[in-house]
Amino acid sequence: MSRITKEESSPVGFRILDLFAGPGGLDVAAHVLGHEITGIEWDAGACATRGAAGMDTFKGDVRRYRAALFPRAQVLTGGPPCQTFTVAGHGAGRKALDQVLEYIERLRKAVEAEDQEWKEIFRTWRQISEELRRRELEAKKVRAAKSKVDELRTSKRRAAKDRLEQLGRSKDQVRKFLKDLRNPRSVDFAFDDELKGLLKEFIDLDDEHHRLREVLEGLGDERTGLVLQPLWWVIERSKRPGSEPYEAVILEQVRAVMPVWNAYAEVLTTLGYRTKTQLMHTEAFGVPQTRRRAVLMARLGETSPANELFADPLPEVPETHEQYRAKELSSTSPKARRAGTSASKRPREMWISMEKALENARKISPRKVHRRPHFTVISNYGTGGVPEERGQRDDNAPSATITGKVSRNRLVRKGTNEDLAEFDRFTHAEAGVLQTFPVEYPWCGNDVSQQIGNAVPPRLALHVLCRVLEPELSTAEAEARLEQAVSDLEAWKPAGPTKILGHRDLKGHPLAQTPPPAHS
Repeated sequence: MSRITKEESSPVGFRILDLFAGPGGLDVAAHVLGHEITGIEWDAGACATRGAAGMDTFKGDVRRYRAALFPRAQVLTGGPPCQTFTVAGHGAGRKALDQVLEYIERLRKAVEAEDQEWKEIFRTWRQISEELRRRELEAKKVRAAKSKVDELRTSKRRAAKDRLEQLGRSKDQVRKFLKDLRNPRSVDFAFDDELKGLLKEFIDLDDEHHRLREVLEGLGDERTGLVLQPLWWVIERSKRPGSEPYEAVILEQVRAVMPVWNAYAEVLTTLGYRTKTQLMHTEAFGVPQTRRRAVLMARLGETSPANELFADPLPEVPETHEQYRAKELSSTSPKARRAGTSASKRPREMWISMEKALENARKISPRKVHRRPHFTVISNYGTGGVPEERGQRDDNAPSATITGKVSRNRLVRKGTNEDLAEFDRFTHAEAGVLQTFPVEYPWCGNDVSQQIGNAVPPRLALHVLCRVLEPELSTAEAEARLEQAVSDLEAWKPAGPTKILGHRDLKGHPLAQTPPPAHS
């Protein structure tokens, strides 16, 4: 059974459909604001967490569902996987980004064409889908060929190493050989015919490896198509005969995705939405973590003329806290307030530190948050391009970006490099708190660290949802609404587990029911 109700929602409540829903960051924010939300998620671990948290969930590939299956959804949200171009501007990432933008442009032209029939719009989407499918099948073949080449490279490398050892070369000489094979054409084995033959074979395989890698970069991968899914769902609801457009759309991802959201915004404007894209610093919205997220917001309503796109965009989500600047830490108390520049007359608060966030969570659940002396977090990642130079952040500052490797971060005694005597790693609950999940959030399944790192920070979601779905609130009303929502979010506890749904459960689901006639 679904956890959401079949009755009409309250005046403030919306029925939300969340694509690529993850473990439930946006969902838990929507719940505390009084909205009903259903997510679609394919990852088994994230589904396990969602089920334990009582989040209404359909498990499966978003591409196996479609907008027409959920006619009662009023709002579409999501964060499609975009790893293929998170290195935009460099090699494969740039190619993937350009490919996505080309597909979006084709959809835009199909949508904005005057008196364009639905079947013509759908034909464009079908052509794009078929092209992506062909690319995916070809990439699968190329990956298989590349895997065989890589296996052969490894075997030739191992054979050359064994031959060097037979010839009495020292460990240092063998080690240098292995390093030099990164550029095999620079290696000279004139002293041994067997090694010369192995080297020639290795060079041929190395050339084939690089050729196949370039082919794969050109083909992209299946995630390229996933990036287009939310846009197509909006187009289908807006243009398919008998459908009603979503009242609002909210999408978020890493900052490299901003060009995609800007292109989305052009299409959504054509469809009758007011839009806004915003790069949001999470610590400026009360998240005890420095992280930047690209957000697209859209609300159905009057738009500017087609030749004046973005002349009347949605307003930005106002920051409530200061952005973190490391150089100011030594001279500024985290408890101090500063004058803000947003529409609010209330001055911005200082960002929230790890120490403060964990302290607040410990008051709610002492058993899940450990008491520690002041500490420094040693990142699993290098800094300044030097892998050995691990990033560091003291506990009286916001956390660095929480990633899927958060469990590998070391906690040392502040001012030293000495590991803490105990609790020298963040627990799942503590890492979740730094991502602003409730301390009692029931993390389950495999690779919980990755779930947490990939999730939307719920507190950031509160700000975006309030801004987009409740624009009628005055500044004072919005501030009071957020203040109460933050309190409710921190104190949230799961009501109990719920069943994860599949295609067979669509019949009778609250979002899948056909809306009643307008006159009823």
